[in-house]
Amino acid sequence: MIVFDLKCEAGHVFEAWFGSSGAWEEQRAAGLVACPMCGSAEVGKAVMAPNVGAKGNQVAVPSLPVPAGEAGIPAEAVKAAMAVLADMQAKVLEGSKWVGSAFADKARAMHLGETPHAPIHGQTSLAEAQALIEEGVPVAPLPLPVVPPEACN
Repeated sequence: MIVFDLKCEAGHVFEAWFGSSGAWEEQRAAGLVACPMCGSAEVGKAVMAPNVGAKGNQVAVPSLPVPAGEAGIPAEAVKAAMAVLADMQAKVLEGSKWVGSAFADKARAMHLGETPHAPIHGQTSLAEAQALIEEGVPVAPLPLPVVPPEACN
C-alpha cells in the first residue's frame, strides 16, 4: 500500500491510499478519485514530506483517508484527531498478540475455556464476527486497520 497527499483544483489537500503507484494512475485516469471536500475529480499529487519509518521494533499504524471539511471541520483537525486515535489504538494493542485469520477460533476457544484467556487481535469475516457476538464472545472491531507483523519491514 502507498499513501499520497492529493490536492484538488480548489486547493483542498487530503490523503488517499492505493495498492501501488500504478493503481493511483489507473483510478485517476478513470475518474475514480475525487476530493472528499468538494467532489472535484480534478485531483493531482500534492507536495508531501517523506515518511521516515519508526524504529524496527515499533508497529506502524497507517492513517485512513478522511472526508474532512464536509461539516466545516478543517482537514488538519481531522488529521490530528486520527493521529490521536491511532496512538490510542497502538497503546491498547501493546500487550495483545496478533493471531491473524485464526482470530475467531482462538477467541471462541478462550470463551469456552479450552485455552487460557489472553489479549489477542486478528482478522475475521463480518459473518464470523457476528457469529462470535451471537455466541456471547466478547469481541469488538478496531477503529483503524492493523498492519500484520509479517507485512512490516
